[in-house]
Amino acid sequence: MIKEKSNTTLTFEDFKTEVLNDYRIAVTSRECSLLGRKEVLTGKAKFGIFGDGKEVPQLAMAKAFQNGDFRSGYYRDQTFMMAIGELTPKQFFAGLYGHTDLEYDPMSAGRQMGGHFVTHSLNEDGSWKDLTKQKNSSADISPTAGQMPRLLGLAQASKIYRNVDGITTKDKFSVNGNEIAWGTIGNASTSEGLFFETINAAGVLQVPMVMSVWDDEYGISVHARHQTTKENISEILKGYQRDEESNGYEIFRVKGWDYAELVSTYERAAAIAREHHIPVLIHVNELTQPQGHSTSGSHERYKNAERLAWEKDFDCVRQMRLWMIAINIASPEELTEIENELKKEVLEAKKEAWNSFINPIIEDQKNLMVLLEQISAASINHKDKIQKYISELSVIKSPLKKEMLVIARKILRFIEVPNSKVLLSDWITNYIEITQPRFSSNLHSDSDKNVFSVEKVLPEYADNAKPDLDGRMILRDNFDALFTKYPETLIFGEDVGNIGDVNQGLEGMQEKYGELRVADVGIREATIIGQGIGMALRGLRPIAEIQYLDYLLYAIQIMSDDLATLQYRTVGKQKAPLIIRTRGHRLEGIWHSGSPMGMIINAVRGIHVLVPRNMTQAAGFYNALLECDEPALVIECLNGYRLKEKTPLNFGEFKTPIGVVETLKEGADITLVSYGSTLRLVEQAAIELLDLGIDCEVIDAQSLLPFDINKDIVKSIAKTNRLLVIDEDVPGGASAYILQQILEEQNAYIHLDSKPQTLAAKAHRPAYGTDGDYFSKPSAEDIFEKVYSMMHEVNPAKYPNLYQ
Repeated sequence: MIKEKSNTTLTFEDFKTEVLNDYRIAVTSRECSLLGRKEVLTGKAKFGIFGDGKEVPQLAMAKAFQNGDFRSGYYRDQTFMMAIGELTPKQFFAGLYGHTDLEYDPMSAGRQMGGHFVTHSLNEDGSWKDLTKQKNSSADISPTAGQMPRLLGLAQASKIYRNVDGITTKDKFSVNGNEIAWGTIGNASTSEGLFFETINAAGVLQVPMVMSVWDDEYGISVHARHQTTKENISEILKGYQRDEESNGYEIFRVKGWDYAELVSTYERAAAIAREHHIPVLIHVNELTQPQGHSTSGSHERYKNAERLAWEKDFDCVRQMRLWMIAINIASPEELTEIENELKKEVLEAKKEAWNSFINPIIEDQKNLMVLLEQISAASINHKDKIQKYISELSVIKSPLKKEMLVIARKILRFIEVPNSKVLLSDWITNYIEITQPRFSSNLHSDSDKNVFSVEKVLPEYADNAKPDLDGRMILRDNFDALFTKYPETLIFGEDVGNIGDVNQGLEGMQEKYGELRVADVGIREATIIGQGIGMALRGLRPIAEIQYLDYLLYAIQIMSDDLATLQYRTVGKQKAPLIIRTRGHRLEGIWHSGSPMGMIINAVRGIHVLVPRNMTQAAGFYNALLECDEPALVIECLNGYRLKEKTPLNFGEFKTPIGVVETLKEGADITLVSYGSTLRLVEQAAIELLDLGIDCEVIDAQSLLPFDINKDIVKSIAKTNRLLVIDEDVPGGASAYILQQILEEQNAYIHLDSKPQTLAAKAHRPAYGTDGDYFSKPSAEDIFEKVYSMMHEVNPAKYPNLYQ
């Protein structure tokens, strides 16, 4: 493990000790890679993707990495994690086997494949640790370049902490903004748009980011000539090089097998980024991949003999060994002794990890076998079948939990003795109850700051208050109260700053709170979300604004793969309570009027999705979310900013409950469920239906994730016995989800006297103009006639066909 140094002057003996320690880490990591591949090929592990060939540059990076810094990296950084003391060989193998206990696999308790790394930012109760006292790694994800957007936010947090006064919580997250965000990526993945978007944004923002590109010339089997113009990422990015006239990057290029030059380069890069908040790109080239891309194939298939010979000669561990011998740090015999010692240590760690993983399962297997033999002995008609399954289980030397459950559940079908059935069914139920949480827990926060901890607070109004204030002004005045109340809160997005967003919901806020807290950004939705994730990981409370709901599609991958899975894939050890603000639903034209809610809610499980019908509701959601520690998406109604609402007296304090529906009109004949802009049309139709004697109960869902946690809709259906869900998403979109929640989760089907139905938009995007909206999405007349037709089925005489 590399320690912090208080004295930069080293004697030769100190230098020798440090270099030999680095070599020990490199060899240990290499042996883990070599043994790891064997474990996959022999079937003990399912898949392997290792950091062999990248060991020496990662040592250099670790030497410059300090407490408080953050890594956002590539899934080959195992040597770096070992060097900073956050990964042992035993933990490495536990992760490879998929051990479902954080004590053994602190990276993800088996939820991610090996090579995906994280450090723990949270205490057991979900509160923050002091991140300035530890070396930090944000939780890796597999999608190529997916680590880039959050890297931007991790770096920007240092800029905020250095330049924004009054953040009372900063002590746990920053020391005067001196922290660096370190990014790593494979050279092939620099072809991704997320890489270029992040590189450009970091250059614009001038944040302390050091970006390492591990260049081994290949992306799986595809050579760099098919990936990168000029086959050289630093060459094509040299226009970003800063000069006396303009800001930009400092760019270094260094050979990945040159230990001394790597250490020097990383020290210089860190000094520039840490002190001056200037981003740095380090192109580490001439790297190798001794075992190929992964265990799914061999690189001998696509590398010629000349390349393979070069890779053997310029393997970074070999070159470091030769360099140490050349400058008399150690003799070949001394290094061989070290290598043999470390091989034994890694082999022993592998054995310990495997035993820790498999022995408890074998014990479960033995206990189940005893129970099954007892059941077999009592069986009357199916003893042969049961014994056949017992034999299958008995020969499994390294059982999986799945294999035991499969056999137990199959045997259950053939048990005719009641006592035996109870014994086995109890075993199955208990085993699933114990095991399932190891695979399914922590999708959301379990802390005392989760969204369900917030108490509803109603808006307060003056006596006889009437709707007199534009909805946008409700938001503006509420944001003003929040920015005063929470100095760690900031908002950023396209047109957010100078003009106060496209609908002026932030009018005057930049002038009052400064350009860092209310900020304009470029047109780059993915890294807007990434900024928010990274800053939220470091204790700030960002609100990332995406100008329109349709534009969220640019960022859905980052939301889905990174933000939504964060608490789950870290088993509750990291959190990023980012609020995403956008606006959508009804407007004119294909590109500004979308409501792709089904797409969104099915992609972002792990993020709360809130759909307020007006701006007071929206403001109440923001007030509630800033008291919580979970991420959320708030979708404001695009056509509601100029509608009049009553002026609350308690801005910043009233709270809209999350996951709770609101009944806007009580009725006896049919339950109508909707949300957002369409709700106003539902209310209008309900008034008109009342003229014909049809009494509708109108319910506002308010939030889709979570949905109706109190199960109030089923109570309504128990009274009306009919249900219509109205939605402006495509058919089978969010309306299908709502219907599933009501019928399956709430069991409302038992109260229905008519077929539950949905009314959605047409399958195409809305055409331009008011007529386009009318003929593309549900209108008040559509809603009226749909309800009327359902009531016609109930009583044709009272409600004759409208259309003959």
